[in-house]
Formats: sequence, structure tokens, C-alpha cells
Amino acid sequence: MFRRLLPLLVALVVGLVGLAWGLGSLQRIFATEREDARQSLQSRREALEQYARASLAQSLRDRLEAAKSSLDAAVGDPLAPAAGLYLRERGAQVLPRLSLHDTGDATPARERYARLRAGTEVADDLEDPWAERLARTRAVEVALARGDRRGSTVALMGLLQHRAQYVLASTRDVPGLLVVLEALAERGDPVPQLMHALVRDGLADGKGGRMEGLQRLLLSRRSRFTPGDFAFLRERVVALSRKVGAPVDDFEARARELADGPLALPESVPGPALVRAGWYLEPRGGNQVRGVAVDAGALLDALTREMRERGLLDAQGRVRLLGDAALLPLEGLPLSVDTPEWARAEDALERRYRLKTGMVVACAGLALGIAALAFLAQHRKYRFLELKSDFVATVSHELRTPLASIRLLAETLEWRLAEGAEARDYPGRIVREADGLGFLVENLLSFNRIDKGRWVPRLEPVRLDELVSLLRRDLESWSKVPVALEAQVGELSLRADAQLVRLLLSNLARNACAYNTRDPVRLRVEALPGGRVRFSDNGVGIPATDWERVFGEFVRLPGQGREVPGSGLGLALCRRIMRLHGGTLRVVASSAEGTTFELTFPPTATT
Repeated sequence: MFRRLLPLLVALVVGLVGLAWGLGSLQRIFATEREDARQSLQSRREALEQYARASLAQSLRDRLEAAKSSLDAAVGDPLAPAAGLYLRERGAQVLPRLSLHDTGDATPARERYARLRAGTEVADDLEDPWAERLARTRAVEVALARGDRRGSTVALMGLLQHRAQYVLASTRDVPGLLVVLEALAERGDPVPQLMHALVRDGLADGKGGRMEGLQRLLLSRRSRFTPGDFAFLRERVVALSRKVGAPVDDFEARARELADGPLALPESVPGPALVRAGWYLEPRGGNQVRGVAVDAGALLDALTREMRERGLLDAQGRVRLLGDAALLPLEGLPLSVDTPEWARAEDALERRYRLKTGMVVACAGLALGIAALAFLAQHRKYRFLELKSDFVATVSHELRTPLASIRLLAETLEWRLAEGAEARDYPGRIVREADGLGFLVENLLSFNRIDKGRWVPRLEPVRLDELVSLLRRDLESWSKVPVALEAQVGELSLRADAQLVRLLLSNLARNACAYNTRDPVRLRVEALPGGRVRFSDNGVGIPATDWERVFGEFVRLPGQGREVPGSGLGLALCRRIMRLHGGTLRVVASSAEGTTFELTFPPTATT
């Protein structure tokens, strides 16, 4: 058979190899398409991220550029607001402003102020400029006490000239000026513009410079005072400012804004960078770093809205800042542009790829299935031809044997009758051979009708003991060896086709006689509960591995060294008869002592 199947097998292998190459090429095309689509999506995402990165960087630069004038003003004017501004020079933080007060709990400025007010302040050295300052201060106070407006003005001008000429310690200069201005506000009739200048705006010193007002003076020299002195002087300056009508709100705000320590920002800023703490910083030549406070979340939200308005993002798209680094260089901001549209596109891409891959696999599986079916069909064809050939040979042999026996017996009978010899047993032997031939033909015809579905069983009540009686009579007529049939069927009645059940029992009995070496052949039919009928014999038995195979078509087992007549359809026909009745037939026990078959009828077939 292998030689017959070899050409088909070679053709199938060649076809499958070609198909595999084609499907592999198609799968590579699908994979390339998926990769190209992924790269397209990735390129679009990278382009949007680059756009978002450039837009955010420009927004940060614009923020710092817009704050440049405010930053310059805050550096030169201690009353200028510095909120949200940052400046570091030579490693020291300038903005936001630091308190930088002198350490210690002493209050020398406050004590000197008290002595000045009491008139008990004296200079340790008459050559000390402080001695002359005290003298000029007393001159102002004396003129005020006399009510000499012109004299007080002259004395005040002399005091201011001395201040422009000599720079004294802040703990002397500020309390001294404060006492003079308070005296002017309390006892004199000061010029409002002059008092405003002295308290807040400052005056030109006549030498191209400028003398700071008291508010700016205290803020700019805050590092010379202890916290107690600064707080005291601030209260006095606020009170004086309100008395003379000078603005004071910004002075109080600047005093409250003074920080105890520098911001926790990175020491090294190699280039423009965004700090997660909420600052944008830019180094400016030398050792200067400028910055402005920013709300990164608000900037990202604004950028997201802009990109949505431009149609670059859908309604659910967002721009996010990735990573957890404290310092983010502006040139490589780790931005991510996320939108469900991309996720949906990627999912659709994967679904299409999986669908195409599934189709390729299905085609491969279908091709393999078709090849396997073709191989099996061809194998079954050749197997069927072999079985058909074996069946024809077997049936021919089985038909030839009884026909030859009948012809031989008939010729012998004719010769004996012509000679006048005895021939009484010859007619019986002819009848047995004819019955065997008829049973074989009936098996063939019945199997064909049942197999093609052309036998419709005529179901009617039939007693099992009557069928056993008919079987016993059949055995007597055709069995060549003595047969002992024992039946214990009781009153069991079956709703079945009597002709088919009789044919079934006859096949079981003939097989039992054919595959038997004992004398007599013993058969037993027993009815059990549940519609079960057991048929037992004392034959040679069936190997356990063949219990199911014996019900196949054209299957014949060896008969212990001797040829057993038959077509190989008996047991196959018996199982089909049981299936036609909705029941089953199986081997329940078999050994060298015999075999037991069990017929199980459905509950509706037993009464």
C-alpha cells in the first residue's frame, strides 16, 4: 500500500512546502505593514512631543523675559516686590531676599535709640564722626525746641551733609536718623515732600549719589541688625511713615517676605532648566543664575488646551511631564503626549495583525487538514479496495464451497440412484449446505440494507423465549456438531423486529459454533434486569485487545490453527441491529473458557 500512496505523499509534501513558503512570505508582509504603521504612529507621537517640548521651553523663556524688568528692579530697590523671582550671584541667593540678621539676642540699636531719645547718648571719642553726628542731631532738636523753623532746617541740612560725608555703623546711623525724623514729625512743621523723601524715596547727595530713605535703608542694611533690633526699628519706621503720610504697605510686605534660609534649589545649573520645585532657572555668564517661579501643571494644561484647539490632540489627549528628576534640562524635557486615539489606533493595528495572522494560521491548518484528509481518503480508498478484494475472495470462497458440496452431493445422489444404492442422508446434507449458503446471502443483504439506511424495523412485541426456541430449531437443522442451548429468559418480552433479533442470535450462535473446539458446544441465553440479555458460549475466547475490533467490518479472528468459514460481517451486523433498536452490544467477558456478549435494549423496548 505504501508504494501506491508514495506519489500522493510526495505531491502533498511539495504542495505543503510551497504553501508554507507562500504563507510565510504573506506573514512577513503583514509584519512589515504592522511595523511601518507602528513607526508612523511613533513618528507622529515624537513630532507632537517635540512640538510640546519647544512650546513649553518658549513659554518658560517668555516668563523669565517678562520678569526681567521686575527682577532688575528688585535687585536695585529693596521696596520692589520680589515674589516669584530668583537671583543667585557668586553662590549666594539674592532673591528671594533673605533676612540675614546679625546673630545674638542683644539689641544695641534699640538701646541707642532709647539713649538718643533720652539725650544721654555720648561718643567715646571726640574725634569720632559719631561725636559730630550727635552734635548735629542735638542742634536739630534745639532748633525744634525753640520753634525756629529756619534754624531747624539749616541744622537738618547740616546733618544730612554729614551723613553723606561719613558712613557710620548702621546701629548708630539708622537710630540717629530715626530719632531726628520722629522729632521733626512730632515738634516741627516738616515739608511733606522732604519728609517723604527722608522716610521713603531718598535724596540726592549732591555728589551724583543718593541717600536712601529710611524704609529702604533699614531693608538694605538688615544684615547689620539682630532680629530684635530689626523688629523694633521696623515698628518705629512704620509708625513714622503713617504719621507723615508716606506709603508703608510695600515696606511691611517686603519685611514679611524676608526668608530665614535660601531655597532648596540645585547648586549647579549647567543650562536653562525646569526645577520640579516650581522654578525655571537660567545661568547668565559668570556666577549668576536668574529664575522665575512657574506652575508646571498650569503650563502643561495651557499647552494641552492650545494643542486641542489646533487639532493636534483630541478631547481626552494630555501633555504630561515624565520622570522624577529634580532638575530637568530645557533641551531634553521628558514630555509625553498621551491620547486615547493612539491607544485605539494601536489596538486596531494589533487586532488587524492578529486577524491576518489568524487567517494565515487558519489557511495553514486548513491546508494541513485537507492534505491529511486527502491522504486518509486515499488510504481508505486503497484499504477499501483491499477489503473489497478480500471480501470478494472470501465470499467467492464461501459461495464456492457450499455450491461445490451441493454439486458433488447431487452427482453422487444421481449416481447412487442409478446404481440402486442407499443415499438417505444426502438430501439432508444438501439442505444444510443450501441453508448455509442462504444464511450467508441473507447476512450480506441485511448488512447492506441496514448500512444504507433502507431497513425500517417493524417493532412489535416478541417474547424472547420464542426467539430462543426458533434458535434451537435452527441449530438442530444446520449445526454439524452437537449443541446444548440453555435459556433462562423468563417472561421477558421485547418490542423489536423479530426477524432482525432472530438474525442477531443466529449470528452469535454460528460464531460460537465456528470458533469452538469442544463437544458439545454449550450456549446460554440469560435475561437480566434493565433490558439486558447475555449470550454466553464455551468457545476459544476473544483476546481483550480485540473486544472492540471484532465488531468491525470484514474482521475475522484466527481459529486456533484452523480456517474458520465466514465473511467477517456477522458481529458488525449484530451491532448494527442493536443500534437500529436504540441499544448496544458489547463483550463483557472472554477467556479460554468462552465468551459472554451483553445485549442492552432501551427501557422503552422491554415489557
